[in-house]
Amino acid sequence: MARDGTRVTAGNRREPTADDEHQTTGSRQQAADERAQEADMTTTPSTAPETVDVLVVGAGPTGLLLAGDLAAQGVSVTLVERRPHRTSNMTRAFAVHARTLELLDSRGLADELIRTGTTLTSLRFFGELSLDLTRLRTRFPFVLITPQYEVERVLEDRARTAGVRFRYDTELTGLRQNAASGSVTAELREADGSRTDLTASYLVGADGMRSSVRHALGLPFPGRSVIRSMALADVRLAEEPGDILTVSGVGDAFAFIAPFGDGWYRVMGWSHAHQAADSDPVELDEVREITRRALGSDYGMHDARWISRFHSDERQVPSYRTGRVFLAGDAAHVHSPAGGQGMNTGLQDAANLSWKLATVVRKQSADPEALLDSYQAERHPVGTSVLRSSGALVRLAMARTPLQRTVRSLAARALSTLRPISDKAIGMVSGISIAYRAPRGAHPLTAKRAPDLSLREGRLHQLLRDGTFVLVTPPGTAAPASTTPLVHAHWQSDRTTSLLVRPDGYIAWASDHTDPAALRAALAL
Repeated sequence: MARDGTRVTAGNRREPTADDEHQTTGSRQQAADERAQEADMTTTPSTAPETVDVLVVGAGPTGLLLAGDLAAQGVSVTLVERRPHRTSNMTRAFAVHARTLELLDSRGLADELIRTGTTLTSLRFFGELSLDLTRLRTRFPFVLITPQYEVERVLEDRARTAGVRFRYDTELTGLRQNAASGSVTAELREADGSRTDLTASYLVGADGMRSSVRHALGLPFPGRSVIRSMALADVRLAEEPGDILTVSGVGDAFAFIAPFGDGWYRVMGWSHAHQAADSDPVELDEVREITRRALGSDYGMHDARWISRFHSDERQVPSYRTGRVFLAGDAAHVHSPAGGQGMNTGLQDAANLSWKLATVVRKQSADPEALLDSYQAERHPVGTSVLRSSGALVRLAMARTPLQRTVRSLAARALSTLRPISDKAIGMVSGISIAYRAPRGAHPLTAKRAPDLSLREGRLHQLLRDGTFVLVTPPGTAAPASTTPLVHAHWQSDRTTSLLVRPDGYIAWASDHTDPAALRAALAL
């Protein structure tokens, strides 16, 4: 729906093509209502539309985690996906970083996922830079190499168990928001071509780079292409690479090899000397040549089961929220594959948004508009930061001139040898150091990630599995009266700090002394 209240559909705007897989409460409400003007309906369904609390569009990792979180909290959720089913052999992402593993651990899924892949305790870039992940202060001081479809599998199983209703082979073609009724209606096209409406209190677009939801909102997606003519292939290798994750850039070529874990490997290659259109055919010989130039060997690759060409963009939507509609994951931000942060950033978007939506739907928020607006305030800066860091990595990897290579060597040396700089880089890539902006005068721990604390009642991540807040206080402290669901836990030591940890593992409030009034204020979401 456009800002002037006209009805819009997913085909109204043309986006650059890319690989899909790659104040007061009253004034806030007024602003939200202005963003969500009711559209004039051009057609009237013959029957009343299906209704649901939240409609999630897109069954990739972001949509699956979000839908599962909501359903686990008793929110009715329908998830629509234009693919006829979840694919079991195609994947874009391979890296699951430490912060994402922590989020999965707080849902009881990390250990199962880890069994599907291989752990990597260091990251090497362009042959000169190595980042030691064992320095991370987390239960998961590594990056897990496993295909994206394994992440989707465990998340889909959880979502189905929680009660999410799946509608595959269903495409969103338009939407309209109704501020008066507090709803959003999605126009859907089924596999047989029939059209239906589904009305929800809120809608989340997690439907990738070519997001139908973003198109329907008429939102711009500013940015540009950073890598053109990237060749992709899934192959067998006659020779196993020495590293689990093989990546390097030499001269005017760049290549990446990652294992699926079943004998197949994903190869990604780019050559400055051969810049073809995405529609141009790509042969295995081209992939072999790029790999030999970048890595020194093609490892005897053969029997390609899938091969394609694409380009990588850096783009970010200005607003992650428009009235009752939200964007998450690649629908909100896309960037280069350097650092493997794409899927991880989307999953962290979902974890941030899910508990806020659940709180509002269950009418447990004193200021629902402020709580929902905090999604944009917290996650948009993170998306911007990831665009910058991944963009810097890919530009260093693609350095061609002697001056550019000298700059790359100096940067690599600084990152490898200067502990404060390398720790910052490791924290950013892994997601462990990501923090949100705290209110002025707040305790230094506020808005930072809470580590997996060992408490008298168990590990923090285990206590977060109920999807509620966790209040950590000194031993002997009584549980406070609260309408906000929470788990009360205690330090094993005599520490006097009190912490209120949000369902997404970030610290909502902290105090070094007993402060019941401040705690009550923190719990009044």
